[in-house]
Amino acid sequence: MDGVESIAVRKTDIPSPGPGEALLKVHSCSVCGSDIKIFRYGNKRLRFPVIVGHEIAGEVVAIGDGVEAVGVGDRVAVGADVPGLWNTNVRGKDSFIDYATGHEFDGGFAEYMLLNQRMLEFGPVTHVPDTLGYDAAALAEPLACAVKGLEFGNFGPGKSICVIGLGPIGCMILELARAYGASRIFASQRSKGRLETARRFAPDARFICTQEEDPVAVVMQETFGRGVDMVITTSGSVAAHKQAIEMVGHLGYVNLFGGLRGEPELTVDSNIIHYKECFVMGTHGSDPSHHKEAVRLLSTGAVHGDWYVSKTFPLDRIHDAYAYHESHTGLKAIVRPQE
Repeated sequence: MDGVESIAVRKTDIPSPGPGEALLKVHSCSVCGSDIKIFRYGNKRLRFPVIVGHEIAGEVVAIGDGVEAVGVGDRVAVGADVPGLWNTNVRGKDSFIDYATGHEFDGGFAEYMLLNQRMLEFGPVTHVPDTLGYDAAALAEPLACAVKGLEFGNFGPGKSICVIGLGPIGCMILELARAYGASRIFASQRSKGRLETARRFAPDARFICTQEEDPVAVVMQETFGRGVDMVITTSGSVAAHKQAIEMVGHLGYVNLFGGLRGEPELTVDSNIIHYKECFVMGTHGSDPSHHKEAVRLLSTGAVHGDWYVSKTFPLDRIHDAYAYHESHTGLKAIVRPQE
């Protein structure tokens, strides 16, 4: 990328890994909503030109001196968020993100990318079994964000949930909720097309088309006024955020997962939160531990990675891949730089 709404494909020399680095041959890099936001609005963390793309899978083809985390021939998935040294070494927990692939570091919309020393020592670089294809493995990054979203909401067996917004992340959360033993799943979406696409991920869920039904009324009626244990909004709208707080149950969790851009400020009746004694939070990104769990879930079939791949594009059609993502025609567009 050269700047806002400016993207170009150029030929450059293949990077050579130095000490502590590895060279990755990128086989798949999926388009994320964050990539579109960078394209449309920019990002203060970026210094153009930069190679974006952070949902990555590929093969290690060269390593520098001292590298032990990966070897030549290893198949790996690469995530976005790389913990900072201070947080990992002092706090002992890699929960605060200082760096990100496709932001501070060049990303995966390229035939080859460097895995630098910080990424290999601290970041989400996870080995992938031969049974998992590269396209599906690239989706470990968004799935890791979904895993973190449910973890922070203390979600587990026997709990009920409502997912507001049924794009790729919303569908992943539907699959996760089933895998985690949800007692009841509600799924809310305005677009009828996306709602129908989402049905395969949780056939037993109660699907709500918001053009035809009031999601808050449905959830409250069908839970006998109790609400659900968790609500997660993957739709970046003020209306979705307000609905989430209104339908969550006593001592429940609300995760305002979907970021707002171009929306008015969110205002809520704090008495609802006060009397429900509910927890309202947001999550963004993921930790390397979530990325490893995501690869495991994809590898075991608990989450069906291939179901999310709607269309693939060669690297020289990156503009078409972006346009396809923005059209909401399917779920995930995958760029395959080797084609």
